[in-house]
Amino acid sequence: MTTDDQDRNAEAEAGGEAMAAKARLEANLARIEELTQRLVSAMGQGRQVPSALQGPSHDLYLKAAGSYWSEMMRDPAKLMEHQLGYWGETLKHYVETQQKMMQGAQAPASDGPKDRRFANPMWDTHPWFAYIKQQYLTNAEAVRRAVSSIEGLEPREKKRLDYFAGQIVDMFSPTNFFATNPDALQKALETEGQSLIDGMENLVRDLEANEGDLVVTLADADAFRVGENLATTPGEVVFRNHLFELIQYAPATEDVHETPVVLFPPWINKFYILDLKPQNSLIRHVVEQGHTLFVVSWINPDPSYAEIGMTDYVEDGYIQAIETVKEICKVRQVNAVGYCIAGTTLALTLSVLKARKDKSVKSATFFTTLTDFSDQGEVGVFLDDDFVDGIEAEARAAGVLDKFYMSRTFSFLRARDLIYQPAIRSYMMGEAPPAFDLLYWNGDGTNLPARMAIEYLRGLCQEDRFATTGFTVAGHEAKIAEVTVPVFAVGCESDHIAAWDSSWRGVRKMGSKDKTFVLSGSGHIAGIVNPPAKKKYGYWSNDAAADSPEEWRAGAQKHEGSWWPAWMAWLKPRAGEMVPAREPGSKAHPALGPAPGRYVTGGRLAAE
Repeated sequence: MTTDDQDRNAEAEAGGEAMAAKARLEANLARIEELTQRLVSAMGQGRQVPSALQGPSHDLYLKAAGSYWSEMMRDPAKLMEHQLGYWGETLKHYVETQQKMMQGAQAPASDGPKDRRFANPMWDTHPWFAYIKQQYLTNAEAVRRAVSSIEGLEPREKKRLDYFAGQIVDMFSPTNFFATNPDALQKALETEGQSLIDGMENLVRDLEANEGDLVVTLADADAFRVGENLATTPGEVVFRNHLFELIQYAPATEDVHETPVVLFPPWINKFYILDLKPQNSLIRHVVEQGHTLFVVSWINPDPSYAEIGMTDYVEDGYIQAIETVKEICKVRQVNAVGYCIAGTTLALTLSVLKARKDKSVKSATFFTTLTDFSDQGEVGVFLDDDFVDGIEAEARAAGVLDKFYMSRTFSFLRARDLIYQPAIRSYMMGEAPPAFDLLYWNGDGTNLPARMAIEYLRGLCQEDRFATTGFTVAGHEAKIAEVTVPVFAVGCESDHIAAWDSSWRGVRKMGSKDKTFVLSGSGHIAGIVNPPAKKKYGYWSNDAAADSPEEWRAGAQKHEGSWWPAWMAWLKPRAGEMVPAREPGSKAHPALGPAPGRYVTGGRLAAE
């Protein structure tokens, strides 16, 4: 081949590449135009979130500002010290960065603690990104110092101001913006902009799927099917009413303990968090330890459930389930388990049963349960009247507290992990949602009946009646001291929803003389779904008397591995003699269909 031929071939190849690039550009531009039209259309359909649920009352900020300026007038030197310190740090950082850039050297090293948002090496090696990061961290520290120095606020107001100021600071992290996120910029260059197209498609998909509400898809919805690769422990639905389906799980041993276990999961979420897959299924584990296990699967209510209250959950939920289990197993007592709000309601039910002289419950186990709400923990920032008034108005108007509000509230307790990072990966990086079962469950939320939600928020969370004056339910003034059955309770060390020390205080106020409390590592979910085989999180125990959670923790012994075996060891002497294994159902309660049932997958609301 001659040189001319080679040149012509090179020109032809270059021309072909140019034409292909032009075609890709034109296709991407057309795709962007289509997506933009869909984006505008989807955003126009979003719900109008009531102003009361868009943030705390402006009174909080006005009061904080008033206190700040009042303090400035009283002690101007303190404000000047803060401002001059901030200006000095900013100017020093700017000069150092300029000098390094002129010298062609790396950015000045950061002495601050490592922040996983800034894991990309460019945040430390590239002068521009290092400057952006360090200035953001300087600004964040200035805000923190300013908020912490404000005086004249009540402790609860100070806590809320600190939380919402932190939310604003997190929102303005440079990682949340395309132009200041090196991962997103690199991905766009590597993919010739395809990641931006994919990200826009993900954004439009989420808006359209949620009728205009921006809810980031956390997990691949096509990777999981409840009853196929989630919630697969064999069992049968043996009872159904307007509130729940009762699942009896098939035995895994030839003999079982005489006293059955009935587990009440929270109706804020779906029960299969306890049966995600065989390797981490608490449900399967309990069955394999020789227990006849029943699990309640709550209905996901629609607006027709508006007047369903806490009394309905106690009478038609808990007591009905307990009576049905007793009938099927032909026993006089059960061992009951309650998780989160279901544990709170189990405690209410125990008070009601005691007043009725009903000894149907032999022992009670509480997973991350609040019964004393005097300290509401992190979630307390959402429990003042400014929010609760808005929730009440919205719930009464809609008939339910929509799962959108519950999901958003809990997500903002861990905004970096459940809002910003998923949004960055999906919308700025163009990545598909991961096939992660826990995140899939997290996105499979439920509504709450209006009346029940209001009773819970007002009477229990805000007014703390169960631990003080008494909470009216099922015709009884329920009090925490009336919980007198043997108790095993589990708190979780880093629980954002039910702080372990508040859980400990509630258990201490119970009237039982047989109480065991253990503290699991990790949080509200991972601390409970902690199978022994993983040996991932340990737990603490302390049988000695203590006057405070701090004293209890100081004397607690650390154990490696899961608390599940400790619970099984505690339950065994309270579970009765061994009897032949029971198959699900009975003549009076025949099997209605296989587990996990209809309600968990959005089946019919009405009992058949």
